[in-house]
Amino acid sequence: MMERTVKPYDPSGSKKAQVREMFDRISPRYDFLNRLLSAGIDRGWRRKLVRRMKAQHPRRILDIATGTGDLALLEARHIPQARVTGLDISEGMLEIARKKIEKAGLTGRVDLVAGDAENLPFDDESFEAASVAFGVRNFEDLDRGLREIARILVPGGYAYILEFSQPQKTPFKQAYRWYSTRVLPALGQWISGDPAAYTYLPESIAAFPYGKEMEKVLRRNGFTDVEIRPLTFGIATLYLAKKPEQNV
Repeated sequence: MMERTVKPYDPSGSKKAQVREMFDRISPRYDFLNRLLSAGIDRGWRRKLVRRMKAQHPRRILDIATGTGDLALLEARHIPQARVTGLDISEGMLEIARKKIEKAGLTGRVDLVAGDAENLPFDDESFEAASVAFGVRNFEDLDRGLREIARILVPGGYAYILEFSQPQKTPFKQAYRWYSTRVLPALGQWISGDPAAYTYLPESIAAFPYGKEMEKVLRRNGFTDVEIRPLTFGIATLYLAKKPEQNV
């Protein structure tokens, strides 16, 4: 599968700047739309990621593209020994995350940082685990972003990546394609007020590598022991990827 770049607004502009603008625009309705458009299934996907991460017993976790903080909050609640840092490029999303963290009483356990996933503002080997839920698809340079994740992980640390993929079995493949290209953009536009944001979603999913292709991308950027777990008939996929114990 050839990797190609899909952008929310202007094909000739910076994807990074457009993604920031898009999430700033839709942030007030983002959580509601997520629950509505996924029928709440996305919560179960995040719980599966956290269960796998918990078995590793990390003490320092970085949640990249943290958005409104759902995954960072789950990590803090279910991995009590850990300090979680959430990073996002959108200040609008982070503002909502701050309120949720304060309401949950986890201000001392979850830190939020405005930053770029492809230029992480952390030292080498700063975290035992890094997570990205539905965020790597929005990277402007996927290889660079994954290399940055490998850089900030300790040797033996894991990346946990949850991302949309494409169902392959009939009739679910056809039903999903109809929903993602017809229903999702119409509902998303109506509720969010941003016509481009929920057209970008299915287009970016269709353009993004998944399964074995994503495994190849992870391996060429410094990860080993890649595990692929399709979820809900392949609508999403959970990838676990290890940074080698030693450089070879």
